[in-house]
Amino acid sequence: MAPLCLNSSFLPSSLHYLHSRSFHCPQSSSGFCFQTRTRSRSKAIRLSIAKAEADVRKEDIVIVGAGIAGLATAVSLHRLGIGSLVIEQADSLRTGGTSLTLFKNGWSVLDALGVGSDLRSQFLEIKGMAVKSEDGKELRSFGFKDEDASQEVRAVERRILLETLANQLPPESVQFSSELAKIKTSGNGVTILELVNGTQIYANTVVGCDGIRSPIAKWIGFSEPKYVGHCAYRGLGYYPNGQPFEPKLNYIYGRGVRAGYVPVSPTKVYWFICHNNPTPGPKITDPVALKKQAKDLVRNWPAELLNNIDLTPDDTIIRTPLVDRWLWPATSPPASRGKVVLVGDAWHPMTPNLGQGACCALEDAVVLAKKLANSTKSGPAFVEEAFRSYESERWPRIFPMTIRANLVGSLLQWENPIVCSVRNNIIVPKLVRLGPILEHTNFECEPLTQGIKVQDLHIHQSS
Repeated sequence: MAPLCLNSSFLPSSLHYLHSRSFHCPQSSSGFCFQTRTRSRSKAIRLSIAKAEADVRKEDIVIVGAGIAGLATAVSLHRLGIGSLVIEQADSLRTGGTSLTLFKNGWSVLDALGVGSDLRSQFLEIKGMAVKSEDGKELRSFGFKDEDASQEVRAVERRILLETLANQLPPESVQFSSELAKIKTSGNGVTILELVNGTQIYANTVVGCDGIRSPIAKWIGFSEPKYVGHCAYRGLGYYPNGQPFEPKLNYIYGRGVRAGYVPVSPTKVYWFICHNNPTPGPKITDPVALKKQAKDLVRNWPAELLNNIDLTPDDTIIRTPLVDRWLWPATSPPASRGKVVLVGDAWHPMTPNLGQGACCALEDAVVLAKKLANSTKSGPAFVEEAFRSYESERWPRIFPMTIRANLVGSLLQWENPIVCSVRNNIIVPKLVRLGPILEHTNFECEPLTQGIKVQDLHIHQSS
């Protein structure tokens, strides 16, 4: 039977990243798999019969998780001429959800990866920030360039960021439907990853990018992240005829509730509502229920916020309990165990109050890639030393930022009416300075390109 070929021009945008790309497809229960292969400007989809016996494979570097941290790590290594295999438990890139805000440190990394310009062309640059009370009164406004001429802020759709990163990888770099069931080490230092479908992967090096509920973090010895007492509703409002807002972050502070919205593109606006809750509560996925709950929290707040909620497609609204993990010295496990290391939320989940979760994951990726690239030049025995060096460089930045994000969230979630009055009439209008608040965004890295001498790369935190 001749293969069915689809030209990329007929693919929906959410699938376009698959064009000219080939992904591993593990054996399904039926014994069949779909496999894509590159053929000039078209993609053949072929049906083949898989072997009945369990697959056993050997890989040099395996990255667990195809989220922002995992794909950024894979792209960073690829830019330095090092291959890797990314395994992902979902059957495709998890492109649902809303958007995330990236500050200049995140854009510095994206530029180093060679994707910054492409992403900039799709998303609005945010010029400043306005803070309002729940009755709509503006308490304070800031211009980002006024505080820091080098600052760059844009809200980016998670879907497009993931697809852009995935597009940078060579064929067969990402293997979907590959949920990790068990991890163990052999006597010779090789890590064995056993998947739910029975496949075993023998890996020389494993990078855990499997998110806040990371099984690899648990295997290393970390406890579950701690719930911080707040839950967040998030969505992406869609304006088919164009959204009406200025390019700035808009924050609204209430008592035990705060909200915000920011234009993402000419037609989309990201919004959030964060509220105090003593427990995480049950998981809710019904978009109608989520919208009702979100609006009930801000029923008499500015109309533009309520309009954003009303104009949110069902597949872009979520509710999540906020969690973090404080990496206390001497009591927290190390970031690595043998030749297994953690990156991003798997190691240091933090609350979104500073807008640094994704930015820090991107930073982790380039720093770790540099360390691994140096270790491969020195020999496999130096991988564990590279991991320790990675942790010693990242911990002094990650630990205080996690605490700072938590404290900022706690202060903004005040419920006491007197304290809230002081916040709205004295602290925000007269005392807050934006420049010092954004000092943590001072991080730069030079481009990662294949063939460059790794020892000539300079990755540093600016003073």
